[in-house]
Amino acid sequence: MKKTLLLFSLVLLLALTVLAGPKYIFLFIGDGMALPQINAAQLFLSSSFEDAVAPKLSMLKFPVQGMTTTYSSNSFITDSASAGTAIATGKKTNDGVISLDPTLTEAYPTVAQFAKSKGMKVGIISSVSLDHATPAVFYAHQKSRNDYYEIGLQAVTSNFDLFGGGTFNRPDNRGKDRDLFEIAVENGFTLIRTQAEFEALNSVDGKVIITNEVTPSSGAMVYDIDRKNEFSLADITAKAIELLKNDSGFFIMVESGKIDWACHANDAAASVGDTIAFDRAIAEAIKFYNEHPEDTLIVVTGDHETGGLTLGFAGTKYVANVPAIGNQKMSYEAFDALLSSQKSEGKLNSFEDLLSLVEDNFGLVATGRPQGIPLDEAELARLQEAFGYYMSGSVPKNSRTYILYGGYNPVSVTLTHILNEKAGLGWTSYSHTGVPVATFAMGVGQELFAGFYDNTDIGKNLFKLLN
Repeated sequence: MKKTLLLFSLVLLLALTVLAGPKYIFLFIGDGMALPQINAAQLFLSSSFEDAVAPKLSMLKFPVQGMTTTYSSNSFITDSASAGTAIATGKKTNDGVISLDPTLTEAYPTVAQFAKSKGMKVGIISSVSLDHATPAVFYAHQKSRNDYYEIGLQAVTSNFDLFGGGTFNRPDNRGKDRDLFEIAVENGFTLIRTQAEFEALNSVDGKVIITNEVTPSSGAMVYDIDRKNEFSLADITAKAIELLKNDSGFFIMVESGKIDWACHANDAAASVGDTIAFDRAIAEAIKFYNEHPEDTLIVVTGDHETGGLTLGFAGTKYVANVPAIGNQKMSYEAFDALLSSQKSEGKLNSFEDLLSLVEDNFGLVATGRPQGIPLDEAELARLQEAFGYYMSGSVPKNSRTYILYGGYNPVSVTLTHILNEKAGLGWTSYSHTGVPVATFAMGVGQELFAGFYDNTDIGKNLFKLLN
């Protein structure tokens, strides 16, 4: 009888252990990040061909891997709103829609909202604006991802505990409405808006919004390749862990949004830089996991691939030298700003003036110069044509110029194309693609994320673990 009771107790204990979900959940989303972006970062960190075999990125060391499809309800090639909705809710919707069904009549509950209803603390972090599509799908329900003010309003009136990273894209709706930060304070949020305030922040009474002091474009943080003293994605992830750790648990979503932006612009160096910065944020979660292995789950995924990046370019055949992109010292975005300032100050008057800036910031040099990566005649001709368009302020609108420049600054995108080609990296698009993304998992419930499955299954599995 005693043996029977003991056996029953052991079976019951085992069942309860299996059913027990994680107390602490991290969900990391690399926007625009699929295997090509991950592999480019891995190879950039490698010092030699032999060295490239061992994983350099923390995410590649996770014990469980999966392959995830990304299509939306109305398109094989998804956008971030529909892909994010699938991850956050476990349900499909149309492109551009924020956590509503395709008919725009039903609000889908999100895993973050469900975690909060269970008494867990919730943090939403993004390197782009807090009202951008991916962070928005976890707290907002809107017909269009472009309704930035309405989305932001749902953030500052929410009961979530932390928002951080970029700022709001349209905090006062272009002067039409009340400032979102004023409303946030009224709803109990503490505002942290400078680097000094961030560094002094050790605890907070209630809810908090942390915005980077430097947000040069659309409320987003700078690319990591351009970052100076501002906090990084890893810094704010570590801060969120510090502020949200509690006995009831937490759910923290961290998005690296500018991997996507860099790939839209076909800038491999900026994409690789932000992928590595994203991986450093993941490393902060791993530190926490190592202290709480029985209570923690970390999931890393992408929402879609952007740019059609591949390791391999027709001009280099079987040769690839990804570390060559390290010659690039700033993102296309920062170089655009440099060109603009040089032009307005009257310092950019000739092709020779441009070549000097190119040598300093891309390591590309005209034939005959002693150092750097030489530009051949065809590449110089491409660059000179782009420079002519830039100086005239007009690019002809046709299929040829779209393929060449994609609507971006013709000089900057020509330079990133040339340097990427020399590194053996190719691009097929300035938009998203339909290839699957990689998903990685570590911790309690990790086995649910192995295999080949849809992005909705990530949300479904998170709901299952939270129940």
